[in-house]
Amino acid sequence: MSALLAVNNVTKSFGGLTAVDGVSFDVEPGEIVVVVGPNGAGKTTLFNLISGFMPPDAGDVSFEGMSLAGRAPPAIARLGLVRSFQIMQVFPDMSVRDVVTAAALLRLPMNAAVGFADDVLADVGLAHKAGAKPPSLSLQDRKLLEIAKCIATRPKLLLLDEVMAGLTLAEAQTPLALIRRMREQGLTFVLVEHVMPIVMDIAERIIVINFGRKVAEGSPQEIVNDQAVRDAYFGEAIDAAH
Repeated sequence: MSALLAVNNVTKSFGGLTAVDGVSFDVEPGEIVVVVGPNGAGKTTLFNLISGFMPPDAGDVSFEGMSLAGRAPPAIARLGLVRSFQIMQVFPDMSVRDVVTAAALLRLPMNAAVGFADDVLADVGLAHKAGAKPPSLSLQDRKLLEIAKCIATRPKLLLLDEVMAGLTLAEAQTPLALIRRMREQGLTFVLVEHVMPIVMDIAERIIVINFGRKVAEGSPQEIVNDQAVRDAYFGEAIDAAH
């Protein structure tokens, strides 16, 4: 099986700071991969490089064997690689239905996009909030709306940047269940997440980044058993996840 996403030695510097330093990894179709690391480790910059919001200074990103070099984010999204943001990106005066419809317009004409948006809202559990304005939603529902926007583009791979940040472990179970269900329907996921109980619950493979470099990669159990990773990056957080 060939990689769906191939990140090859990507590097990005800002002045004298190297935010991403020669990071490489592959993602296979149907995987759930979680990228972890301390604040400022370079995780969001890595997502920006993969999704076309920033060009790498060196290295390359390929999707389905096709280089993404020079492609703008909308073109990358049309290929099926879509990302969320830590801070919800919506038009606040639009309804929840209109926000998701706008995302569906990436691939569908207006008449079909509205119906598909309603289907997506039903799938994520927001059908009853279709007429609401996004700022009126609870934090949990805003997170679900962010995922719904991505799903409405009919992606193949979703990059979810701290989509469960701020949620309690109980609240996080709803988006976690949604991610698992979408994976069963054929989607692939790469997540950035900080809360280790959530990481250990959802990850099939974990990539650890610090100071812009990939310092470890493996199954959750392999990461748990890597004493250097535990000591340097997580301390008691992994123990708390068990």
